Amino acid sequence: MSLYDTVRDLPLHIDGYYLEPLEREVARGFTLHRTVVVLHGKGEEGRGEEVDYDSRTQETFQADEGKLPLTGEHTLDSFSLLQAGQTEYRRWGFESAALDLALRQAGLSLGEAVGREPQPLRFVVSTRTANVPGWLELYPDLHFKLDPDREWTNDVIATLRNVETIDFKGIYRYAFGNPPDAELYARVAAAFPDAWIEDPALTGETMSALEPHRDRITWDAAIHEWSDVEALPFRPKCLNCKPSRFGSVRRLFDFYDACAREGIALYGGGQFELGPGRDQIQLLASLFHADAPNDVAPGGFNAAAPVGGLPEPPLEIERTAGFRR
Repeated sequence: MSLYDTVRDLPLHIDGYYLEPLEREVARGFTLHRTVVVLHGKGEEGRGEEVDYDSRTQETFQADEGKLPLTGEHTLDSFSLLQAGQTEYRRWGFESAALDLALRQAGLSLGEAVGREPQPLRFVVSTRTANVPGWLELYPDLHFKLDPDREWTNDVIATLRNVETIDFKGIYRYAFGNPPDAELYARVAAAFPDAWIEDPALTGETMSALEPHRDRITWDAAIHEWSDVEALPFRPKCLNCKPSRFGSVRRLFDFYDACAREGIALYGGGQFELGPGRDQIQLLASLFHADAPNDVAPGGFNAAAPVGGLPEPPLEIERTAGFRR
């Protein structure tokens, strides 16, 4: 039985839905806007999070609250088909809420439905390089996912430790992306011989620079379904799995099945979730790749400067009804 077959026929009764806006200032002058999708029926609520980064997209979505014809009797699979025309982030907001509601109406946790127990969750912290010493002063055993750039001189590199993933952001475009840089790639990869090398921009020069480290190259931004893995220039040993990129529960679960079949390891990633989406990516990571460098740290680690009193890894994930921690 496929993983998706364990949940596809879950009954789902929807009386209606509403939307809850979320916002948080995550950097000086930059406020992140998100939308919580709440489906309700039979005295239960299911929640998901729309994680599009464009505030105008979120405002338009919120202005159309209640206009979609979602009420009635469904299965998780038939509800999924209704979302096929949505963007991936929008579809994930609705489908994750639907999975949460269907499980709650059935009195099941996600782990019970798929036949897995949540395990203690290891996580890393994605942060600005300048913040690493401050975080380590407060949490000496904390590990990191960092974004190298040209400011990573050898002196800067010498101050860093516990780095598990280096993200070159070579697949992203515009403000989020970085150009290919063979010298930087080679220098940083050699400095952190045990770290995963995420999303390098592959050119003739960068391929040559990274050839000694090929087994450590992993991908994130390009991965939205299993066919994206088949299109990569070579089969990776590990991948970053961001559930919201997949849009549908089926595509995500089919991806889990394919990676298990092909022996590809996974670690989890997020999209700066502000609401229930963060609990959901932590739960998925605890079920499918708990002992990996999961970039799913509790929200407090997104603070602009290091703060004390936050939970340290591993996180204990309780088994509760629904698609939430």
